Amino acid sequence: MDPLTISAASGLRARMETLDLLANNLANAGTTGFKSDREFYSLYVSPEADAGANASSNVTTVPVIEKSWTDFSQGLLVPTGNKLDLALSGKGFFAVNGSSGPLYTRNGNFRLSASGALVTAEGYPLLTADGKTIQSQADSPLEVNAEGEVRQEGQVLGKLRIVDFPANAEVAKQGSAYFQMTDPKIKLAQVSTAQVEQGKIESSNVVAAQSAVRLVGVMRQFEMLQRAVSLSTDMNRRAVEEVAKVTS
Repeated sequence: MDPLTISAASGLRARMETLDLLANNLANAGTTGFKSDREFYSLYVSPEADAGANASSNVTTVPVIEKSWTDFSQGLLVPTGNKLDLALSGKGFFAVNGSSGPLYTRNGNFRLSASGALVTAEGYPLLTADGKTIQSQADSPLEVNAEGEVRQEGQVLGKLRIVDFPANAEVAKQGSAYFQMTDPKIKLAQVSTAQVEQGKIESSNVVAAQSAVRLVGVMRQFEMLQRAVSLSTDMNRRAVEEVAKVTS
């Protein structure tokens, strides 16, 4: 395969991965607490190119998406009037007890379970700073202050555990709005700078119009690369035909 076809094919693959990310972002533009994914481009260097200046001239460097990364910037805080809806202003995540261990989320669309526990829409109980859960004792509404302290009828039920990920920590997405530390040995500290706002939820940080523009741009790049592959194939075919004419 000639270098033009290799480069174009690699570009097509990278654009396909970008299209998947953009499509997923747009599909979750209305998901509470969703954080958009972005791509990080790099170059694949063939072993011949990596061998140094004395290597053969037949070397290959092609564009690839080395990895995707998550944009943790804050979305808009939307008032709902529901006292069980909570949003975080500033960096931080609510800690919940997931089915396979601690999970972290910015989706503050909470509710009370049948037993009176404060849980997520999926039924995961919220964790307090001391690792316990918030357990309601009556039918009266819950009051949550900016520090995350939960009260009911003047009684303190607990303080919400709000944490943030350390720099360069490996974090994996779980579903559309949950995150999990890939290394369970890393201990996350309580965050004191984030403020809890009751009666609000955080919308997705996906800017739909911007993502749509990027989607159109990537589609055009995809079409151009397809034309490059077709052009390379046509050039190779003609070269073979001309060689056949000369040798015949």
